[in-house]
Order: sequence, then C-alpha cells, then structure tokens
Amino acid sequence: MLIADVTGVLLGGGKSTRMGRDKRFLSIGGQTLLERGLCAMCALFQRVCVVIGQDSLSPPVEVPVFRDVVPDCGSLGGLYTGLCEASTSYIFVAACDMPFLNANLVKYMIGLKEEADIVVASWKTRLQPTHAIYSKRCMASFEDMIRRQDVKIQAVFQQPSLSVRFMTENEVSQIDPEGRSFININNPADLEAARLLHGDPAHS
Repeated sequence: MLIADVTGVLLGGGKSTRMGRDKRFLSIGGQTLLERGLCAMCALFQRVCVVIGQDSLSPPVEVPVFRDVVPDCGSLGGLYTGLCEASTSYIFVAACDMPFLNANLVKYMIGLKEEADIVVASWKTRLQPTHAIYSKRCMASFEDMIRRQDVKIQAVFQQPSLSVRFMTENEVSQIDPEGRSFININNPADLEAARLLHGDPAHS
C-alpha cells in the first residue's frame, strides 16, 4: 500500500557543474537518474513531486513539477519548496542523483517521523540531508535561514527551534549494509562507479 501521510519530493535542481552535463538525464541500468528516482518514489508514496531550479522539466511520469519558491538557495530552497507545496505534514526528500534508493530504509525512517521535526541518517560520519524526513514545522526556521542568507544545507541541523532524530550508521547498516542509498553522482568517475555497481556493461 502506498504511503499517504508523507509526500515524496525529488530534488531535481542543481547546476551539474562538476559533471559538465545535466545529471538528470544520465543513465544507469537503462534508466535516467530522473526516471530511477521517480520510479522509486512512485512505488512508495501516493503523492510525489519534483522540485527544480528556474529551468523547465517534463518528467517521464505524470507528477507535479515545482520551481524553487526562493531562487538560488540550493538544496535548502528545494526543501523549503517541497514543504510549501506538500499537502501532507511530512515530506521525504531525495536528490535525483542518488540512484540506489532503498525502500526499506525509507520506510524505516518514516516510522521515526513522530520523534522529531527532522529524521536524518549519518553515514561515514556525514549527515545525509538530501535523504531525510522533514516536518512542516521546519518551515519557519527555513524561512529565517533564507532571510539571513544562511543557506548551507548542513546548518538545518543546528537550528535551535528544530528537533532532530539522528539515525546512527549502525541503524542504517541493519537495512542497507553498504550505504548504497547515499551514493550520489557528482562527476564522471561517480557515474562509472555507479554503473559498475549496478552491473551495466562498461562504457567506452
């Protein structure tokens, strides 16, 4: 059964500067990163949307696409837009350059959502803000951060008015032992590594 009380938000923005071309349309396993993310989201959630920067996008499946409410605020702007547009009290956010989303890990995180305003995992000592649960209660703090031009995504966890449930690496590894959920594609080397992991034939 699809999850009804959380909206799946796929962050499809980003300038792809390190990649040199639009990451959304790079393929792994015969699907673009955008298609992979949307397939994973639509298999989990009743409500799914894509948040982009100020460009345009025609998604491969029929889901709403929203431009950032406040431009040029990076991932924080995407989170804020997702919260603004969601009709549910919570959103699950994932970046579209994360090709190996794990449905069981997402469901586990959703099971923790009543414990805090944000549920975020730690992997290899790094917090994973673009694979996390956010409550609408975050909106006022995010608005304040944007107003102060403090838009570093990791700063959301230091906001005094927000409670955070930090998932430990041990918790994550019970479900996703290799942390594949948090692999993201920033450059051509990342792309080739992800294709190898998926078992794609070598690209010349």
